[in-house]
Amino acid sequence: MTLIYLLLRLLGRLPLRLLHGFGSALGRCVLWRHGRMVQATAVNLRIVRPQLDDAAQAALLREVMIESGKSVCELAKIWGAGAGHALELVREVRGEALLDAALASGKGVIVAAPHLGCWELLNYWLCRKTPMAILYRPPRMAAVEGLLRKVRGALAPEQVRADGAGVRTLYKRLAAGGTVGILPDQKPRAGEGQFAPFFGREALTMVLLPRLAARTGATVLFAFAERLPRGAGYRIHLLPAPDGLAGADLGIACSALNRGVQTCVEQAFAQYQWQYKRYSADDRPSPYDRAHA
Repeated sequence: MTLIYLLLRLLGRLPLRLLHGFGSALGRCVLWRHGRMVQATAVNLRIVRPQLDDAAQAALLREVMIESGKSVCELAKIWGAGAGHALELVREVRGEALLDAALASGKGVIVAAPHLGCWELLNYWLCRKTPMAILYRPPRMAAVEGLLRKVRGALAPEQVRADGAGVRTLYKRLAAGGTVGILPDQKPRAGEGQFAPFFGREALTMVLLPRLAARTGATVLFAFAERLPRGAGYRIHLLPAPDGLAGADLGIACSALNRGVQTCVEQAFAQYQWQYKRYSADDRPSPYDRAHA
């Protein structure tokens, strides 16, 4: 892991535009191989953009894979250059007043950050604004977790494991007026979610975030870091949560949660992690099985 860290520091000296160029080439290579990740992405795009013909679907798939390649290669800049230099790449912030008002209220803030754009840069930006804890599932290799802590440096959020003790930590932090970050489109484990529409099709959706909001009264904001064209940098977006997200009815709340994710995605559609098998569930037929047959 030391060698990986040193390589990241070296690559972090390269211009972002060059790294995004490498990412574009990587995305095209992955698309050419047409492996399982590409197949799953194609399935998702057909589900969420059914009105597109085959040529338009192919063009959108190519754009998505190029952006996916950029998301991998840009980590060398975000992690390798250090938080301070990475934050210099933020060119614009939209909705910052929403966060400032939520922090000033003292009621706690839940930042719902989908798998969209450059979420590692978003972490830096948020942690510069306020101390923050994020809910995460630890990597399988312990050494990787240590590497992540090292590269994230002084602006790293507190990492709270996605287990019972971790959830209790989030409740306590919000009750004290703190800030927590959650991936709202993370597919929950079997028995821990609620089906709700996502781009017109039912998807298993987490209930944790709506429950946290309902029980603590914390403000929920959606956020993402949009990747600008030609390596120009990033634009931070903060958006209010849809009505009903903190309601007692979990069906309504989870539908609102997914609408919030959709609103974010529509602003940078190709930068979403479309390879994620969001529409699979243990007790329902999977559209991805047919793609792999």
